[in-house]
Amino acid sequence: MNIRKHRGRKLVSLILVVLILHLSFPVTAEVLNQSNLDLNYFLYIKSLIENNYFYDLTESELMEGAIKGLFQALDENSQYYTKEEYEKLVEDLSGDFVGIGVYIKEDKGSIIITEPIKGSPAEKAGLKPQDEIISVDGKSVKGKSLEEVSRLIKGAPGTTVKIGINRNNRKIYKNIKRAEITINPVEYQILKDNIGYLKISQFNPHTYESVLSALKEFDKKKISNIIIDLRNNPGGMLGEVVNVLNLFIPEGPIVHVKYKNNVEQTYYSKLKKAKYKLAVLVNENSASASEIFAGAVKDREVGKIIGTKTYGKGTVQQIITLPYGDGIKLTIAEYQTPNRKTINQKGIQPDIVARNPNQQLQKAIEILSQ
Repeated sequence: MNIRKHRGRKLVSLILVVLILHLSFPVTAEVLNQSNLDLNYFLYIKSLIENNYFYDLTESELMEGAIKGLFQALDENSQYYTKEEYEKLVEDLSGDFVGIGVYIKEDKGSIIITEPIKGSPAEKAGLKPQDEIISVDGKSVKGKSLEEVSRLIKGAPGTTVKIGINRNNRKIYKNIKRAEITINPVEYQILKDNIGYLKISQFNPHTYESVLSALKEFDKKKISNIIIDLRNNPGGMLGEVVNVLNLFIPEGPIVHVKYKNNVEQTYYSKLKKAKYKLAVLVNENSASASEIFAGAVKDREVGKIIGTKTYGKGTVQQIITLPYGDGIKLTIAEYQTPNRKTINQKGIQPDIVARNPNQQLQKAIEILSQ
């Protein structure tokens, strides 16, 4: 019995060796003479794959994989996007899209509405949080991914889409006209003690104009103490956060951006005098442009930072459209706070540490009420 097992192991080993010898192509002198990994070596490996890989693979698929492979050597924020992926990226960054205006998530194979966007066709049609989408234009969405369902819902403005939902085991169908949806990243209200509350969910192309509108309302009420909530704000556009900071930071530096070859650009505020006292709420999900904002407020001493240490994304990316409709996001710079503190992989330490979200807000109110 033991002898048979031993012979079996020897037979498996022999088969593996035969396969390895059979699949090994002779390496040409030209390849051997290459001292480094280069394009010739890449083409040599590509030929091994094309001639021996068992499954069907198109040239386009192979090259797409090779391009994506280039980005594995870069930082986590640099990425290649296929045409379809790039279109979604551009849409997300623009803050505008055509659809019915709902946020959706995938939960255990079901597509759930998390929230209809305020003023959207979906909200007007009566769609609610926790509604389960079961069909689009009469076609079941069972087994479809979040991206697939999103594509089915989207379409040309003015066209109608029939959405089937399950609400408390009751099936409801709504005909909803698609429209251009603008995501307003700013919410505001007035709290007790005449304190303004301004929540910025991201720095998209509509952030500055939305903040400006909110501040005009605060000014009418003579509000000078403002809480700015950047918790869970993933960042956004550099130009947009610089414009917003010009509303709060007095004359002087806002952020230093360091490019390749020791090239540096400093962005300045032109505001003659700060008119607001700030309390800025942050957490571990406050990143990128949010950290630029918090760093400027802290270094220029126009407010207190409250919450937990921020994410630590201190880099700047450039979005580049490629000839075939695909694109790349490439890290081109690092930034520093006005006092030249590096944020990347370090984050910003709050002036006042508070971990509970309710305590964070309460602490901000207490500081501004003093």
